[in-house]
Amino acid sequence: MIPFAGFDMPVRYFGDKAEHMVVREAAGVFDVSHMGEFMIKGPKALELIQMVTSNDASKLYDGKAQYSCLPNHEGGIVDDLIVYKFADNDYMLVVNGANVQKDWDWIVESNKKVGAEMINETDDLSLLAVSGPKATEIVSKLTDLPVESYENYGFGRGTVAGIPNILVATTGYTGERTYEIFVPNQFAVQFWNTLFEVGTPLGLQPTGLGCRDTLRLEMGYMLYGNDINDTTSPLEAGLGWITKINKGNFNGRDKIVALKEAGLKRKLVGFTVADKQVPRGHCEIASNGVIVGEVTSGSVSPVLGYGIGMGYVPAELAVVGGQIDIVIRGKHVPAVVTNPPFIRK
Repeated sequence: MIPFAGFDMPVRYFGDKAEHMVVREAAGVFDVSHMGEFMIKGPKALELIQMVTSNDASKLYDGKAQYSCLPNHEGGIVDDLIVYKFADNDYMLVVNGANVQKDWDWIVESNKKVGAEMINETDDLSLLAVSGPKATEIVSKLTDLPVESYENYGFGRGTVAGIPNILVATTGYTGERTYEIFVPNQFAVQFWNTLFEVGTPLGLQPTGLGCRDTLRLEMGYMLYGNDINDTTSPLEAGLGWITKINKGNFNGRDKIVALKEAGLKRKLVGFTVADKQVPRGHCEIASNGVIVGEVTSGSVSPVLGYGIGMGYVPAELAVVGGQIDIVIRGKHVPAVVTNPPFIRK
């Protein structure tokens, strides 16, 4: 257990690699109750969400969620998040646990111009993520909701493990089929116990933050504070697909448009290392003996058995198949620029 964002968080239960393979081959459950949940309501709800997020929330329909980010006025990223639409005038934003207060304050500041109703339910909800090939079978035993038919980034509400009005969403961070289940705190222990009564015979295990990091890295999913932050543009990070500059004005839009027109000087790339050396965050990236960037995330892939990572390099080096070096303990280790995901799911 480690302290993180005001919580004691489980890093590992029985081993990072073993937990990683449990999620790839059966199912694991992550306690991610540190995540933040903001309810945005009323006739001004969509207007506020459109102002503070980069994606186009007007495309959402009831029961659909959307990956997005919160740009700052300089075109950097305050946080990445998921926007859920329950109904017209009724939305939820789920933000990273370490950024709850920062994100809340940022959105409140923007809301001074809009006047939507905002409710912070972070301290009232627990969040458990059931992830893996057996996840659907396990969750289906707990509810009559048709979870097996939910589209990716879909959700519904119903009775789960005997608890009414529970939100179940297919929004995950591992590349496997994942059900993120939002449970009022008073029912969290009951839900956990019932989940394991049903899931243990099917191979369900508790899984920690250590394997969550290698699982997301194998898929090329970004981690806020590592791969993106207040100084990175969503365009540099390859998030142009969630940056809808034609939807109308939003925070940071002018700076993002200016960067696009000027041309990117750096880009986030994936890379693989054939050597048994392990790339880690903050390792330098070199080209022809010259330091050109830094690793933002790196590890050995438990599935592939060799080093993988991500980092920012000059735009001209962001070519799939190109050669770079990762400086590991003073040694320049050859690496190949790769387009994530590193494994196909």
